[in-house]
Amino acid sequence: MKEELIPVYVIEFMSQEWITWTAISVVLISIPLIIAKYLNRDQKVLMTYIMSIILIIDTIAEHYAYYTAGNWSIEYNLPLQLCGMSTLILIVLPFIKNKQKLFQFVYFTGIIGGIMAILTPQMNNFDDSIRYYLNFYVSHSLLICMPIFMYKHLDLKLPRLSWLRLWVNLNILLAIIMPLNFLINYLQDNNLSNYMYLAQPPEVSNPLVIGEWPYYILLWEVFMLIIAYLVYIISRRRIML
Repeated sequence: MKEELIPVYVIEFMSQEWITWTAISVVLISIPLIIAKYLNRDQKVLMTYIMSIILIIDTIAEHYAYYTAGNWSIEYNLPLQLCGMSTLILIVLPFIKNKQKLFQFVYFTGIIGGIMAILTPQMNNFDDSIRYYLNFYVSHSLLICMPIFMYKHLDLKLPRLSWLRLWVNLNILLAIIMPLNFLINYLQDNNLSNYMYLAQPPEVSNPLVIGEWPYYILLWEVFMLIIAYLVYIISRRRIML
C-alpha cells in the first residue's frame, strides 16, 4: 500500500503565532457583525452576498494553489470535511429562497467547526505562504460569522430541536463518509483519505479526541450532542450575539 504523506503543519496552542492569527480571526468575525448595526435590511442581505463571494474566491484560490503546486488529490481536497461542506452551503445559502433547513444545519457545523479549526489548526499541504494563512483563517472566520450574522440580522430561526436534528444529520453523514474514506483508500491503494477524521484521529492535539480509532468517534458522538445543545442555548438567549 502506497503512503505518500503530505506536509502537515500544526500551530501550537497559545504560541505567538496562534495568538496572532486567533486575534485576526476575532477581528474578521466581528467586523461584519458590528457593521450590520448601521445597515438596513437590504444592505444586510447585500452583506451576505459579499461574504459568499469572498468564500467563493477563497475556495477557488485554495484549490488553484493546490492544483498548480501538484498537490491536489482526491484523498485530501474533496469538500468532505465538515468545514468544507459548511463552506459550500454558506456559498449558496444567501442566493436561495428557502434557507431554513440548510441554515439549521450550517449554523451548528459552521460555528462549531470554525471554532475548532481556529483553536486547533491543522494545515495540510502547508507551504508557509501568507496566502495559505489567509485562505485558512478567512474561510473559517466566515464559517462562524455568516451563520451568526444571518441568525441575528435576517431573522432565520433555530427551532427547539434543531440541535438534535444536527446530531441525527451528522450521523447520516458519518454513515456515508466513513465507507467513502475506505473506498477511496482502496481505489488509490493508500491510507490517506480521512474526511471528517473518521479513518484516523487528527494529528493536531484536540481535547475532544480521546483514544484510538474507532473509540474517539464514539466519544465525539457524545461531545457533539452536548456542544450542539450548548450552542443552541447560548444562541437562543443571545449570549454570544
